[in-house]
Amino acid sequence: MELIDQHTKEIMEGCKERARDAGLRFSDETLEYIVTNRDMLELHPKVMIPTLYDYWVHDVEVLKEKGKYELYPYNPYETVINTRPPISFYNDNNPDWLNVMIFYHVLAHIDFFQNNLFFRHTWEYDLTGKALADKRLIARLRSEYGRWVDYVIEFARAIDNLVGYFDDLSGHFREERPRFSRRLDYYFDVFLQSVKGVKTAAYIKEIERYNQCLRENPGLGEETFFADVVVKHPEFEAMYLKSLTGKKAKRLDLLQFVMEHSSFLNRDENRWMKGVLEVVRSTSVYFQPQIRTKIMNEGWASYWHETLFLTDERIAGHEVDFARVHSGVTSLPRVGLNPYAIGMRLFRQIEEMADKGRISLDFQRLADIRSREEFDRSTGKGRDFIFAVRENLCDFTFLSSFVDQDFVDRHGLFVAGKRLDKERMRWQYYVKSRKAEAYREMLLDALYHPPRIEIDAKKGGSEYLYLNHVFEGKPLVTDFIANTLMGIEYLWGGPVKLETSVAGLPPPEEAVKITREEEKKIHWRRFVYTMENRTLSKTGL
Repeated sequence: MELIDQHTKEIMEGCKERARDAGLRFSDETLEYIVTNRDMLELHPKVMIPTLYDYWVHDVEVLKEKGKYELYPYNPYETVINTRPPISFYNDNNPDWLNVMIFYHVLAHIDFFQNNLFFRHTWEYDLTGKALADKRLIARLRSEYGRWVDYVIEFARAIDNLVGYFDDLSGHFREERPRFSRRLDYYFDVFLQSVKGVKTAAYIKEIERYNQCLRENPGLGEETFFADVVVKHPEFEAMYLKSLTGKKAKRLDLLQFVMEHSSFLNRDENRWMKGVLEVVRSTSVYFQPQIRTKIMNEGWASYWHETLFLTDERIAGHEVDFARVHSGVTSLPRVGLNPYAIGMRLFRQIEEMADKGRISLDFQRLADIRSREEFDRSTGKGRDFIFAVRENLCDFTFLSSFVDQDFVDRHGLFVAGKRLDKERMRWQYYVKSRKAEAYREMLLDALYHPPRIEIDAKKGGSEYLYLNHVFEGKPLVTDFIANTLMGIEYLWGGPVKLETSVAGLPPPEEAVKITREEEKKIHWRRFVYTMENRTLSKTGL
């Protein structure tokens, strides 16, 4: 692995100038390395970070990828990591014209990393330095505690998808000046709803009264409003002042809760384990936004490598080569999901819609096909709009907002079904649905969606760590429950209970009431798994 030569670096700097002229924003300093395909295979399990801590699963992944490469050699083109400065890796046999295309792709990734708000907590974070410190810590602990370090890493990685990413992210945004006073927020959000439990009609009536006070006296409208509130509710002022002194407890994710409250981890001889847990947790939190913006990020990079490369004079003589590589990266598969293809086409369509003024309520209200096709207000704001989308959305909001019937019809998209041909004894794929709702649901189902696990201190008491799985339509993988709970039991130092939903038959007293149509539906029941002394048991609720 070595830095790119001066000739190639000059190409990269030229790409930076053109990318900035087009509106992309990124730091001046970047590092580019030339590596072989086999180097890529070595780095890939560590997310291309050479300083990431060593773990046996990384070695297994390397062996697996090497086996695949022997059978099916391929060119990985590039990889870029979100560090300061950004580091990117390139294949050692790329020609100059291909590097131009790849550099544009990489610069768009860097622009996305440094401007999308879901990466906010990484903007002032030295990942490579932190990873090196973590690697040295793990190596030192291995020399003292041996294989127990790997046990702790494995137990922590079994639940590292439960980290409180959004809670951590929210702490990185500066509080803007609130639109309404804290007194008003407390009155409408807490006092009326939680303390008084007023009905909806009464709640709306209070909102109307507040608005009326503002209309009649814009300067003192709020004071006039609360003068009547105090007369009607004498206790309000004291309750509001008390709420100001109360400190809101920070919500802890499972790893944080175990680190803070586990009597086992807080023994002097076991405190070293907390350092390992923190390494696993901080690494997971850092990479959360990349998992949650895969389609947007790859689509954004593909959009820009096409846009900028096609206007670059260095394309001369390599148009066919570019078309071949580009189509291989961004082609739409008939079955399956290509994030490069979906993301790029969505950005193109959004830009076109915004240019024509179709990101508006007037357009959404149109039901006539001809009127929709002819709608064009020529706003010219398409490019500005996609930059705003790049800044503010993640994959879930991106797909939920913009995958509509027009997009599905335009690209001939569909949801594929699978059935067994019993005569030929082979699987057949067929068009199951061409509706946008079905296609959007398929895309959303493919997104990263970790389970929501809450800690219920009341149910657990002092005896158990009680985990409640807030069911969102997706069950836990039962094959993993036993080993995961065993790891949590070890870290907690006591028995663990997990309440979750499992598909199965309804209770006998309810089964007699079920019709044949209802038999076809999935019946979800709540069960509690208990891990105690490395033994798993299951009881229904």
